[in-house]
Amino acid sequence: MDYFPAFLNLDGKACLLVGGGSIAARKARLLESAGARLTIVSPEITSALHSLVVGGLARHIRRRFRPGDVDGHWLVVSATGDEAVERSVAEAAEKQGIFCNAVDDRDNCSFITPAIVDRSPIVVAISSGGSAPVLARRIRTQIETLLPARLGDVARLAAHWRKHAAHVLKDFGSRLKFWEKVFDGRVEQLVVDGQVDDAEQAIADLLARADSGTDGRGIAWLVGAGPGDPDLLTIKALQAMQRADLILHDRLVSTEILALARRDAELISVGKTPGCVTNSQESTNELLVRLVREGNRVCRLKGGDPFIFGRGGEEAEALDAAGLPYSVVPGITAAAGCAAAAGIPLTHRDAAQSLVLLTAHGKHSIDTLDWPSLARDRQTLAVYMGVQKFPQLMRKLIEHGRLADTPVAIIERGTLADQRVVRGTLGQLSMLATAYGIRPPAMLIIGEVARFGANATDEQRRQSTRTFEYSTPKSAIQIA
Repeated sequence: MDYFPAFLNLDGKACLLVGGGSIAARKARLLESAGARLTIVSPEITSALHSLVVGGLARHIRRRFRPGDVDGHWLVVSATGDEAVERSVAEAAEKQGIFCNAVDDRDNCSFITPAIVDRSPIVVAISSGGSAPVLARRIRTQIETLLPARLGDVARLAAHWRKHAAHVLKDFGSRLKFWEKVFDGRVEQLVVDGQVDDAEQAIADLLARADSGTDGRGIAWLVGAGPGDPDLLTIKALQAMQRADLILHDRLVSTEILALARRDAELISVGKTPGCVTNSQESTNELLVRLVREGNRVCRLKGGDPFIFGRGGEEAEALDAAGLPYSVVPGITAAAGCAAAAGIPLTHRDAAQSLVLLTAHGKHSIDTLDWPSLARDRQTLAVYMGVQKFPQLMRKLIEHGRLADTPVAIIERGTLADQRVVRGTLGQLSMLATAYGIRPPAMLIIGEVARFGANATDEQRRQSTRTFEYSTPKSAIQIA
């Protein structure tokens, strides 16, 4: 760590600003908002700085900097853009043991100012150690989008209730759980929506239940983790992972995604392996209900979307039957994520006017599916969990009228760094899977849209950091 992070109390403290231009004006606004008693040294100042002086928020010494100007100040900021002046200011401050910042001149800084997200009293500071201030500002912009504008009001409301909560709840652990429920529940949203009186009542109700010991139930979040790429995780999914005491995760949820969980959260794998009877859905339902009933906050983390072939509906039924609260956090389903990563539109005005999401690993035999409907042309089939059923899929679709030369794309480990896309035709499906050693997880796209993305340029491939493999063998398997 090159710099020690700290938040300074400048209220009523004498601070010196050297410089009178637009950059100095920006620094003056920050110092003034922190309550500093500001002195500006510069031959000329902007109208913005002049307004501070006229308003009594700063005083102006109309001349060039002199080393003695630093005397008696807590903090010095130099924003002249003149290297010689910046060096002179830094040397004078160093001799007096005063912290000094030279804007965009790290060599003459004893402290640096971070990019700031201000939701006072909540303040987030982001620093690159002076190495990449533009990157720090970009990160600030990303954080700005995550934090509600009224987050400071939430903090002030909590401050108002803090002493009362400490008086009612003597145990630190009880107070910790109470405040986690406050910030994880309705209170924040009520404040954000401007319903402060309702938020006050919600806190009072939570405190009463915590004091009486009747608030022992937990909550479950049924969360979609997306198709694999951690960058495709939704904000709401990340928030649930950060709040959960326990995370029950599927086998295919990547270690990169699990690394985003709260550090002290317990990770429990409940993933099912094809052909293996362990970790049945029934046992997962029972575990989920028991953990929530015990008062835990549980994140049930599933690949893709929990309600699209994720069996989240069955878990929701189990929780509902037990009278336990839960919330569903949708995720980017594998069909959408993998197809996009391969450059394939699932629908296209010239190629497909309908989309069917299909699993080849259903509760009943795939023979019971409506094959005449599935075999219609000008529609896209997105097949989940189908690697072992490729021969049957190919045979059934062709038997019911889908042309053998219909384009197909097999997307193996879609959205991940080692993604592979194998292309061919429906009549070649079994051969492609064998020739390229296709292994789950793999998404199968059937339809004219599978032609798209095959001509991606080398530059597009480099930018996407994906590995594409294209193959269209000339020989075709004949269907008896």
